[in-house]
Amino acid sequence: MREIVFDTETTGLDRLQDRVIEIGGVELVNRFPTGRTFHMFINPQGRAVHPEALAIHGISNEQLQDKPTFSEIVNDFLDFFDGAKLIAHNATFDMGFINAELDRIGQPPIAAERVVDTLALARRRHPMGPNSLDALCRRYGIDNSHRTLHGALLDSEILAEVYIELIGGKQAALGLTIDSDSRGARGGAAREDTIVIIGARPEPLPSRLSPMQQMAHAALVEKIGSKAIWAKFAEVTEQSQ
Repeated sequence: MREIVFDTETTGLDRLQDRVIEIGGVELVNRFPTGRTFHMFINPQGRAVHPEALAIHGISNEQLQDKPTFSEIVNDFLDFFDGAKLIAHNATFDMGFINAELDRIGQPPIAAERVVDTLALARRRHPMGPNSLDALCRRYGIDNSHRTLHGALLDSEILAEVYIELIGGKQAALGLTIDSDSRGARGGAAREDTIVIIGARPEPLPSRLSPMQQMAHAALVEKIGSKAIWAKFAEVTEQSQ
């Protein structure tokens, strides 16, 4: 399974008037980064960078003067993103701008069903929030100390780590089958999958409770009596041994 975690930076917030000025993307295959990335700065063709946007990403009008236009990079962009599921944080914003740029040059839009919004995933998993990218990094212990300004490629790399945590952590990324041809989705010949069987531990892990904590718990169970759920669990465990 091929996915592209991506981000954009823009001249402002109005997708009909403002323009995309940076696109960054990170390729995942079977939920692991392949090392392939996409990164382009884009000339906004006369649309000035709004001061509030400049304060967020630090990309000035002067830096963009010699950069290619969207129409000049669109083929590279579409080739890298082709056939993949697209992952973005607050994807409605990014896809609104991407599809507006595609529309300006007569290209069809990217279908919504190809896109996964990590903000929506985070809100379902953590309904009390906060669910900004920085907040999710703090929640999952992901180092983003080098993120002093927003940047499309840097934010994509950070979001890739956050996305893996949102869908169940790195353990979920292991999967039970590994596609031995990671390029199969792009037209390569698919080879037989390798089945990975994960066995049980030879010995159970030791208890993390201290003897005093175990004694206090046993006293609590005895006080509650036969209605204690822990007592019922102990009976099931004894029967299974």
